[in-house]
Amino acid sequence: MEEFVSREQQVVEEEPEANGHHSSTQSSHRLLNYSDALISIIATVMILPVAHTKVEDNESVQTLLTTKIAVYLMTFLIVTVAWAAHIRLFQVIVRIDDCLALLNLACMMLITFLPYTFSLMATFPENILGILLFCGCVMVIGVIQSIIVLYAFSHPYLLNQQIQSLESRSFYKSHILKVIMRVPLVCFFASVTSLIFFQLVHDTVFNTSVPGPVEESPEVELFYSFLPNEPLSKERVEAFSDGVYAIVATLLILDICEDNVPDPTLVKQHFGGSLVAALKAYGPEYLAYFGSFATVGLLWFAHHSLFLHVTRTTRFMGLLNTFSLAFVGGLPLAYQLTHEFPPNSRNELEAIQISCVIIFFAGIFQLAIFVVALYRQQETLHPYVRYNGQEHIFMLAKLALYPCVALVTFFLTCILSRFSASIFHLMEITVPFAFILLRLLVRLLLSILRYIFCPERISLQRILEEDIEDLNAINTANT
Repeated sequence: MEEFVSREQQVVEEEPEANGHHSSTQSSHRLLNYSDALISIIATVMILPVAHTKVEDNESVQTLLTTKIAVYLMTFLIVTVAWAAHIRLFQVIVRIDDCLALLNLACMMLITFLPYTFSLMATFPENILGILLFCGCVMVIGVIQSIIVLYAFSHPYLLNQQIQSLESRSFYKSHILKVIMRVPLVCFFASVTSLIFFQLVHDTVFNTSVPGPVEESPEVELFYSFLPNEPLSKERVEAFSDGVYAIVATLLILDICEDNVPDPTLVKQHFGGSLVAALKAYGPEYLAYFGSFATVGLLWFAHHSLFLHVTRTTRFMGLLNTFSLAFVGGLPLAYQLTHEFPPNSRNELEAIQISCVIIFFAGIFQLAIFVVALYRQQETLHPYVRYNGQEHIFMLAKLALYPCVALVTFFLTCILSRFSASIFHLMEITVPFAFILLRLLVRLLLSILRYIFCPERISLQRILEEDIEDLNAINTANT
């Protein structure tokens, strides 16, 4: 609080002529929370058209859904890239006024419209209108963000205190504008030349949706760049991720409420008025729901544990987190697929295998975040989860559990295709118990290995006691 007051006093001293305007400003936290919630919702609900795709008995699930899943993943990635740019922009701007709030709302409106334009591009690849709408939205977003930058730099008390103290604010402003306008300029070029080189423009738009790393000046690397190690706001990454997980869990119960409430007339005609008998017919749907909810919840638990130990989020870690969240957003599709087809049919087998792939990639990208963090562990991780730290192996096991289980389940369904549904549901039910016993199993395995490879340690019981003492010391330190 004292630091915040001193900052306010310093701003007033540096900008006496802006006192009247400064009193009408406020912290950007609530605006950012609203923006994060809005973007997480619009990115996640794009799975609904894919999840509700009707598949006929003579159609292949894999063939029908491959294109739609690809469109969903690309749409999710594009929206989250726009969100990541929003993060970087509001790491520079820390306070807002009415004008900035309205400009941000206009920017949010266009970002939430991007999935629709991208869906048009994917559905009508031979029609130029989808590309023109997409490019137009990106260009207007770039213009609005540029106006936000110009407005904020013309009112320095809205900026980060470190930037306020820079002597070369104009140079820094030019740098931010240059970074912001890269993709909009590419889209402008694409829209102008689309009539001549349509396929080239189509590929250009897809390839420039995620800008690659470029060399930046060390002076501006800290605040706004495209470097992989550029810091992102850890709090906003966590908030956005929690929003995606919460929305996915909500979508699951919405499907139950929509599809699994029996019609009163049918209950009277076919079940003699017995609601219990009517609900028994939906048994597989309920099993799929509880299994899918447990999967979403435990993936969130692994994500929460990971970011609890992360001290700094880099841009590359944020990109991996986006990939993980994109597949988490596909879990409503997995829920729909696992109970929609006749037992022992080819479509059921393909649906369960697709669900295994979705869960595998949702987990493997979480594991990749931890691996990347280990490469810069002095900057990104707490000491006790770094390599050879007391919690390193346990954290690795927790993040590797779902990818390993999903992979084993996939191969078991290939070998024992007749029991694919039973194997998949058994996996969903047993994994929560594996999470409960994971710490004990990891400790026991490490103790056995130490007993085998360390002959000077004679007593296995003594080894277990030492592990329990270490565990108690860690818990005491955490509390």
